[in-house]
Amino acid sequence: MGTPIDYIYENELQWQPSLRGALETAGRFGYRGELIITAGEFLSPEKQLPPKLMLKHAIVITDAESTLLFAAELDDFANFEKAFELYKDIFMPKTILTLFINNLLSDAIFEYNGITVNAFALDESSVWNELISHADLDKKELKRMGAEEKLDALYDGLKTATFYAKKMPYEEACALKMG
Repeated sequence: MGTPIDYIYENELQWQPSLRGALETAGRFGYRGELIITAGEFLSPEKQLPPKLMLKHAIVITDAESTLLFAAELDDFANFEKAFELYKDIFMPKTILTLFINNLLSDAIFEYNGITVNAFALDESSVWNELISHADLDKKELKRMGAEEKLDALYDGLKTATFYAKKMPYEEACALKMG
């Protein structure tokens, strides 16, 4: 296996990427786009329906061997375990794993299979806007940067950010799911 982003492509987990490649910081790579949890069915060898289930607005930043940042929107917390299982091979204890979940009543930080998960309720915002807020970045400064430089700035800001949410066991976080 190459980089964790190569893992995504080798396993055909990418969907409509808007960025894939080296970042400005030497040795860092980035991905922006959707990530598949459950693929759509194939109508023919050349035509596939859109994914049935996906991680939306995903941002993945890696070095050559490990995932540094993995962030995305998840519609339903009930699909967390399935998503985690699919991507667990690229998660490490140092990965900043941050999910914005549409049906979560409140924010939570929990550990799952040795990985810290920052789970935030998402209400009428976006993964990008939420992350730059957590990283305490200036939107005006980001507008002056290229796509690769923005991802570097985002990761550098998040490395030192404090995620304000209650730490709890995974089972307690599951109880925060609406419906």
